[in-house]
Amino acid sequence: MMLKKLSIYTFILFIVFFSCKTVHKKVTETKVEKPMNVLFIAIDDLRPELNIYGAKHIKSPNLDKLASESLVFNKAYCNVPVCGASRASVLTGMRPTRNRFINYSTRADVDVPNATSLPKLLKQNGYTTISNGKIYHNQKDDSDAWNAIWFPKGNIRNYYLEKNLKKNGNANLAMGGASAFESAPVDDTAYFDGKIAQKGIADLKKLKNSKQPFFLALGFMKPHLPFNAPKKYWDLYDRNQIELPESYVQPKSTPKKAFHNFGELRNYGNIPRRGKISNALAKELIHGYYACVSYVDAQIGLVLDELKRLELEEDTIVILWGDHGWNLGDHKLWCKHVTFETALRTPLIIKVPGKTKGTKTDAITEYIDIYPSLVDLVGLKGPKTVDGKSFVPILNGQKSKKDWAVSKFKDAVTLIKGDLFYTEWIKDDGIAYERMLFDHKTDPLELDNLAEKPAYQEKVRELALELRERWGKDFLK
Repeated sequence: MMLKKLSIYTFILFIVFFSCKTVHKKVTETKVEKPMNVLFIAIDDLRPELNIYGAKHIKSPNLDKLASESLVFNKAYCNVPVCGASRASVLTGMRPTRNRFINYSTRADVDVPNATSLPKLLKQNGYTTISNGKIYHNQKDDSDAWNAIWFPKGNIRNYYLEKNLKKNGNANLAMGGASAFESAPVDDTAYFDGKIAQKGIADLKKLKNSKQPFFLALGFMKPHLPFNAPKKYWDLYDRNQIELPESYVQPKSTPKKAFHNFGELRNYGNIPRRGKISNALAKELIHGYYACVSYVDAQIGLVLDELKRLELEEDTIVILWGDHGWNLGDHKLWCKHVTFETALRTPLIIKVPGKTKGTKTDAITEYIDIYPSLVDLVGLKGPKTVDGKSFVPILNGQKSKKDWAVSKFKDAVTLIKGDLFYTEWIKDDGIAYERMLFDHKTDPLELDNLAEKPAYQEKVRELALELRERWGKDFLK
């Protein structure tokens, strides 16, 4: 009897021992999944004149390759067409208002000091956050959000100009200031973007074996003025093949308020202070812009190649965006600072491992949607201050119900509604004193202002009401 009880007891101990061992094995073999990394690529003044948007003359093989693995937004719009304000809006997910996010010198930590920015939220949730190059306009803006902030040393303009004047035959001699362009036989790292790419590559190597996920932000400077790029990128384009845009005109039906004197460009020494830009100079500027696009494309390619070589590609969301559009002679304008589509429409590309496969969407998307979308993708919850709406449902194959966006610059506020672009210039009380309406179905170049035509008055009233519904409850405060 004792032997029988002992056998049963031994059997029970045997079962308990192996059960515990199996459970222990399962526990130790369970891996805690690290959240996805984010490679956040901002490009200054990049307009959607790229192969992926139908511009076959642009040499941008690395952006083309990224797009082939991403979701490309055909109708992405910045909320304000000026760099400092746009970046503050993107990184806080908050709309510009009449008195918030105004100009290039905007600081997020001044305009909305109590907001939790995207990098700050990620840092609070265990991410290593690094800012390289131009992410905010002011390097010290929102400094608590970053584990590290780095910017290349040197002159942001033409620090190779003087030593290369003779090599360039004085073609871009600055008469009273820096030149608006430079073609010099120098290496890629002679200019800031080459240095920014190399810093990004070095950071990826350091982050490779980190136990923390990372938010690595790379802010490339080109194609922002001055159009400085190594000569080999200028050589990709034939000046004789460059043409002025179809919209190289300022129609009388368009309000004069819609145009400006492009002071940003006229600050450069080899640009006339007032009056017309000659056709030859216009083509040289376009050539320089194209060269800069190809130059920054090459730098981005180096970073993406390193991401793949380090086997981080499958663990990293890559998002690439330009802070606003840019006028390249469109409406005889240069630079941004207007609410024509050329200044508001932007490139937006996102690659999510396992989700994106090179498709495009025509869903209207605002830049304030970037913050909640990235937060959604990494499994976090954003703060209530965020005004944007996640576009993750589009990534999941769902149809977007949103067919509108709102952008503004100074007094001008624009409602993008389907194919319609409706702009009002308003006073402090919200009353309009000038209007502009374009229908992109029939007028994609925005040359025929419909706002004052009798046949469109009912549509103008509808759009005016919707503009006020959409621009946000705090817009006039």
